[in-house]
Amino acid sequence: MNTAKQMNQLIAQMENHLECWKQFSRYLNIGRGKKFGVEDESQFLETKSVLVQELELILASVEVNSPTKEEVHTLIGNAPSLRFLSEMNEGALRNIESQWHKIYIGWHSILGQLKVRQNAEDSKSAFAGLLGGKKKGR
Repeated sequence: MNTAKQMNQLIAQMENHLECWKQFSRYLNIGRGKKFGVEDESQFLETKSVLVQELELILASVEVNSPTKEEVHTLIGNAPSLRFLSEMNEGALRNIESQWHKIYIGWHSILGQLKVRQNAEDSKSAFAGLLGGKKKGR
């Protein structure tokens, strides 16, 4: 991470990614409720597409040990459609929810780490600015 601007962009990207994960969870519940239409199926597919694309952008920007790319792809692959989810038994749905929760918490952990790094960089910059200002005044 080179600049504060890049860090801010990555944090915003992570926050957007987490919003998509919330949408994914919402669609799991819609599938479980068995009340959905063609538009819901279309939006679910779009949400999954965005998750996979953003995953690649994030992985290109920061090293992530968990969740792994494979874990994310497996979860998304295990939920091919709302119709499929609506036909799953409760145990299988709970397994998908558990996988989702593990990944969701993992992304929040990474976001927290990035914010810590951002704060440390901001503090260094402010401290360097104070030191720099004093030297110029001499």
